[in-house]
Amino acid sequence: MALNNTYDARLLQQETAVGAAVQLFLLAVLGTAIGMGPAGWLTGLAFALATWAVLARALHRTRPRSFGPANRVTLGRATLVGGVTALVADSFQSPPSVTLLVALTAVALILDAVDGKVARRTGTSTPLGARFDMEVDAFLILVLSVYVATSLGPWVLLIGGMRYAFVAAARVFPWLNAQLPPSTARKTVAATQGVALLVAGAGILPHALTLATVVLALGSLLWSFGRDIGWLWRVRPGA
Repeated sequence: MALNNTYDARLLQQETAVGAAVQLFLLAVLGTAIGMGPAGWLTGLAFALATWAVLARALHRTRPRSFGPANRVTLGRATLVGGVTALVADSFQSPPSVTLLVALTAVALILDAVDGKVARRTGTSTPLGARFDMEVDAFLILVLSVYVATSLGPWVLLIGGMRYAFVAAARVFPWLNAQLPPSTARKTVAATQGVALLVAGAGILPHALTLATVVLALGSLLWSFGRDIGWLWRVRPGA
């Protein structure tokens, strides 16, 4: 049933349902390929269910005219991230399938440069799409930091947890919720986190170089967050 002649709830529900089905199919393929254990299955299923529920709720609240091609690309990335999440969870019980993990992560990172371009070229950029894209990116970084932390140490979790710590801090300090100005540096730093963690997880560099790569990534992230927080502090209400 259409609402306000623009919002077709059934059609959007079908889009999210297809995404969930593709996620289950990917889990089945991974399970068959590597004999994934209970931890991987349960984590992958939990990710699929959470993604479907949160996205369906967000669509119901924002009532977009259509799901849009850019959101379909982002949903595809979310499916790949679900596969990476399942593989990382499974790696705690059995030797990890590094090749599969690297392949899924690499494709997800490449598609990260696609959905934004698709949105701009098709004129379908929306706040929901931007938020969806950001959340998928943030969760992928978190999962990769968990995986790399098993070899380099728990300090790597700072990379994946920093964005979530910022969101939590914004609940206590509302001035952190102000709109930040566009920044190429911020986008570049954010993009390099996934690449650095992917390289570290692939194990293609000597340990010293791997350690240096992740340390540099963390340092750039600290600088980026510090710069943004400083700007938000200076423009806060009553400053």
